[in-house]
Amino acid sequence: MIEFIAAPEIRVTASAAGYVPSQPPLEKSPVDVRFGSLQARLAESAEDLDAAQALRYRVFYEEMGATPTPEMERRKRDFDEFDRYCDHLLVIDHDSGAKPEVIGTYRLIRRPSAERVGRFYSAAEYDIANILAYPGDILELGRSCVALGARNQATLQLLWRGNAAYVFHHKIDLMFGCASLPGTDADALAAPLSYLYHHRLAPPVLRPRALPERWVDMNRLAPSRFDAARVLAALPPLIKGYLRLGGFVGDGAVIDRQFNTTDVSIVVKCDLVTEKYRLHYERVARGTTTP
Repeated sequence: MIEFIAAPEIRVTASAAGYVPSQPPLEKSPVDVRFGSLQARLAESAEDLDAAQALRYRVFYEEMGATPTPEMERRKRDFDEFDRYCDHLLVIDHDSGAKPEVIGTYRLIRRPSAERVGRFYSAAEYDIANILAYPGDILELGRSCVALGARNQATLQLLWRGNAAYVFHHKIDLMFGCASLPGTDADALAAPLSYLYHHRLAPPVLRPRALPERWVDMNRLAPSRFDAARVLAALPPLIKGYLRLGGFVGDGAVIDRQFNTTDVSIVVKCDLVTEKYRLHYERVARGTTTP
């Protein structure tokens, strides 16, 4: 099952009607990745954003049992104050019927978007001062989900490749966000939390820390009390994807009872991502491969 990032704490009603993409239209989109009938690109209109919010509602609230606000329930949309200012990566199926269908989405927040809202989303759960002080360009990832019937390698690969193309285009140095484990019982999640703490804790210079009033100890089991290889294999796919890129976690988990999840903070330096796509796009420029 695909999990989502950054379980929301909604306070502000936001509508797709006022959506303006965070960057002006370009002659060539910074993200245009295709595989068969599938395409990964950025949202370009209020209609695109509305489709992403509808998908998020179906996955987060109707399928996973999160608790919507009355306005969300009425509109059947997941939304917050960040949506209108950031970029939204979409995976679109052009062979799904009379109209192309959004089957996957990822929310991308760079510094200019966070400045317009007043903060990054993760700041509601974590002290991210170390990340804000990072000298390079940073990107917060959130609201990742895939439609129930589309959770396959092709869709997930397009989400990853679309995100990597975005990182390459904007010369992002550091990605971060919150990734979720299902459930709110930290003791039941002792093995994965302890594995992440003992094996993947971020270096102090980059390490977020859960806010004091929300901090839950991740160090629940000694390394000798769990099988690291088995725990790693059982982690949610999105978390494993970040770890494969050399990702780290912050100090402390956060319980989100609205979404019935336990969140961990993820930090990924983008060296491996950007190097892979630098070589790819150099080959495209030389005409020796296709996008």
